[in-house]
Amino acid sequence: MATLQTPQGCIYFLTAACNSRAPQIFRTLNRDQIKVLVDPMFYSKISYLGIKSNLTEANIAIPEGIFPSPTHPSVTSLLKRCLDIVGALAGITILLVMLLPIVIAVQIDNPGPVFYSQIRCGYRGQPFRIWKFRSMVANADELQHLVENQAQGLIFKNENDPRITRVGRFLRRTSLDEFPQFWNVLKGDMSLVGTRPPTVAEVQQYEAYHWQRLNVKPGLTGKWQAQGRSSIKDFEAIVQMDLDYQSQWSLGRDVRLILETVSSVVLSRGAC
Repeated sequence: MATLQTPQGCIYFLTAACNSRAPQIFRTLNRDQIKVLVDPMFYSKISYLGIKSNLTEANIAIPEGIFPSPTHPSVTSLLKRCLDIVGALAGITILLVMLLPIVIAVQIDNPGPVFYSQIRCGYRGQPFRIWKFRSMVANADELQHLVENQAQGLIFKNENDPRITRVGRFLRRTSLDEFPQFWNVLKGDMSLVGTRPPTVAEVQQYEAYHWQRLNVKPGLTGKWQAQGRSSIKDFEAIVQMDLDYQSQWSLGRDVRLILETVSSVVLSRGAC
């Protein structure tokens, strides 16, 4: 077992070497409310413990002093949080209305799980579980290495990804696949507007300056989604847009980006 020093304090990291002692180690740390990170290679071996849902799949070394002080004003803004809550409740209401038709369509087109979840990195690298409607075949993650990456840098994009189902393509074009993330917004893991939430694999390859984009909460939309969506495939360009958003942030700008996103979705600009 190793320890990881983060801006939020010390985190213990369970690896496969802890296999025989995992139950005792986890229960001790959990009792003392100490955060535990689990090696993804070890994660699949510990389902017998009955504690799998409480563990976080991440192995991320956060560079010391990478985040500025004080906290970015968007994170502490009460008005922004109120906007998030109102928007999330409205989105969840629409989600509940659309839920049954989407469930039926997904199951008819490609039977399997209706929802897709993945560990993403949020504010200052803190991992959380993101939710979407499944828009790809059930074993899409296992097939990714067979698909050409048309993007540059640390992101993965393919306009004609063969893993996307027929219903999934419609869900993506209309952004309906993202609606379950209103739950993440309501919980506070995400905001209506922020940076694109990166995967753990992406963050593990970050250079020091890339971490700056995580100085705000990840967003359901942002400058990248509102002004380019999938038409922008250069990771460094996305990072720059995220940093521009931080430097220019205001509540009014958030509202404008939300309206621009709605316009992009309605007109299918940049949709994959």
